[in-house]
Amino acid sequence: MSESLDKLNKDVCTNEQADENYLIEVRNLKEYFDVNTGFFTTTKLKAVDDISFRIKEGETLGLVGESGCGKTTAGRTLLHLYKPTSGEILYRGKPIKSKKEIREFRTNATMVFQDPYSSLNPRMTVADIIGEPLDVHKIYATKKERNDRIAELMGFVGLSSEHASRYAHEFSGGQRQRIGIARALAVNPEFIVCDEPVSALDVSIQAQVINMFDDLQKRLNLTYLFIAHDLLVVRYISDNIAVMYLGKIVEIGTADEVCDNPLHPYSRSLLSAVPAPDPKTARSNKRIVLEGDIPSPLKAPSGCTFRTRCRYATDICAQSCPSLELQPNGSYVACHNLEEVLRDSSDVNSAAYHEYSNAKNGYGDAKNALDEELDKLKKSQNNNAEV
Repeated sequence: MSESLDKLNKDVCTNEQADENYLIEVRNLKEYFDVNTGFFTTTKLKAVDDISFRIKEGETLGLVGESGCGKTTAGRTLLHLYKPTSGEILYRGKPIKSKKEIREFRTNATMVFQDPYSSLNPRMTVADIIGEPLDVHKIYATKKERNDRIAELMGFVGLSSEHASRYAHEFSGGQRQRIGIARALAVNPEFIVCDEPVSALDVSIQAQVINMFDDLQKRLNLTYLFIAHDLLVVRYISDNIAVMYLGKIVEIGTADEVCDNPLHPYSRSLLSAVPAPDPKTARSNKRIVLEGDIPSPLKAPSGCTFRTRCRYATDICAQSCPSLELQPNGSYVACHNLEEVLRDSSDVNSAAYHEYSNAKNGYGDAKNALDEELDKLKKSQNNNAEV
């Protein structure tokens, strides 16, 4: 009873001690930028506002949300490409703070960028692009060892050795992305941030690159933070999914639960927009259209940032920002009015509401029983003290 109470009370990723079972832990990460709004005046743009998550070794966390929600900034801040405003980033249980720690971390964590052309130097050959991380971190003894490593990396991503002397403009979009992936693998990392790596590619090429990511993960035991818009792609490659809205994570859970049983109103809206290949299923699906316009990150609403577009919003939503709380299906959801959302039969299976309601009642019973036991214990201690 007390164990279930502890699980329901515990917020995600708020343990004071690091968990060595997780390769990457992010705690209360914030990234604010100063934006000039007039003469001698600036305003804080909260690109990433107090997010927490963790990723086990060999797993993939998918990060989804609409454009401008802070996904890419979160990935770049995690790698210290942007200096975090506040919060902690832990690698194998150890915080990354000093310049030495950041440099060592970057030999174990790399990034695949969104645009496969602008991220490659047009004046460098493929061999020089892939070999640059080897030069920076000085992780080869001889030139032959360097060339052998470059050839090995090109083989990993499906490029032949004859491509080594060519330049980036001589390749297609899919081939350029393969070059970027080979460069990310150069230092033999354990963790890779994949920033929308297939969004600029054709659908047929997307499938090849996604399968390559999956194959490399199995062969090299890689861990991914996979940032993307396409929820079908994210579900295919991810073990867990986090949904971001205006700098905050509003829901996080397993890929199956988030996609099959989304709980947060924003997650539901995103999933309702995913096209179904079956025409009959597509006609029967109800599209959840959000109200209002996307707020500016410079003037984010008070309390819950999603309240201006949410039909379930009440006064409490404007007063305080909801925290992520554990739900019966194992997901963490940040919503003040989740019970009302699940009760609405227009866009949710009634079984989900009953599961939530039963679990909530069970939690209340457990809490009351625990309070009674504590009261008895206090009375017993007072009686013993009087004697």
